[in-house]
Parts: sequence; C-alpha cells; structure tokens
Amino acid sequence: MEIPMILDPQAVRALSGVTSKKRLMQELGMIAETAYGVPHSAAVEALLERESLGPTGVGHGVALPHARLEGLDHVVGVLVVLDKPIDFDSVDRQPVDLAFALFAPIDAGVEHLKALALVSRTLRDASLCAKLRANSDPVTLYTIVTEAQAVQAA
Repeated sequence: MEIPMILDPQAVRALSGVTSKKRLMQELGMIAETAYGVPHSAAVEALLERESLGPTGVGHGVALPHARLEGLDHVVGVLVVLDKPIDFDSVDRQPVDLAFALFAPIDAGVEHLKALALVSRTLRDASLCAKLRANSDPVTLYTIVTEAQAVQAA
C-alpha cells in the first residue's frame, strides 16, 4: 500500500482559523465529501464517535483520526496542515497542527490497519513533518507526503 492509493490530491489542504478538535473534524468531513463523495455528517459523526473511545493525537503535533463508513470500497485519506496548533488531548499533551484522517469501509479489516500503519510511519519522520509545516500549497504538501514514502522505500 502506498500513500497515493489512499490520498487524492484534492484531499490535501492547509487550513486557517481552526480553533478546536470539533471544528477540525468538521473540516475533515467537508474535505472528504468534496474529494470522495463521503457524506459530511456521516464522516464527522464517525470521527467524533471514534475519538470518544480515545484521542487519536499520536504525539509531536500529529493526529491520525480515523473511522469506518458505509459506502466506501477502499480506504481514503485527508491530510491537513493547520496554521495554528489546537488542543487534541494527544498522548504527549502537545497541540496538533498536522492531521491525516482515514476513512475505511465498514468491513475493511486489515486494509484499515495497513493504512494506519503506513500513515503513522510516514508522519513519524520529523523532517517530513517540518517540510509539511513550512508549506501551505496543497500541491506541494501532496508532493512532500507522497515522495517521502518513495524515498523511504528506496
């Protein structure tokens, strides 16, 4: 599995004015709807429901919100970079400014786990995260995150 298989260039954004976790989830839902046709309200509800089980802030300013949804045939992702970090109840108590949300089919099973592992591995790279944080152009952000995996694989 590779990042371009789960991340459409239309699903990458730099966001300003997001001040809360709930607002971030709303934005992720809107982007998922635009890029993949995922119903906004279902996406937001599923993300918030998953978040209620335990925060998906994995540390170092990164969050990996994820949810399972009806109507998908494969895992899809949304990558956002925030202009100002927000409180996300992360494991290291650091605010979040990078979020890579994953939406998986209800019965995705191992595909969902592989996608989570791939994104987690990719965003564990501090220099990659620094490059993402230093850019706001969606095309550049997409290139950074997709080329990083190609470099790691080489």
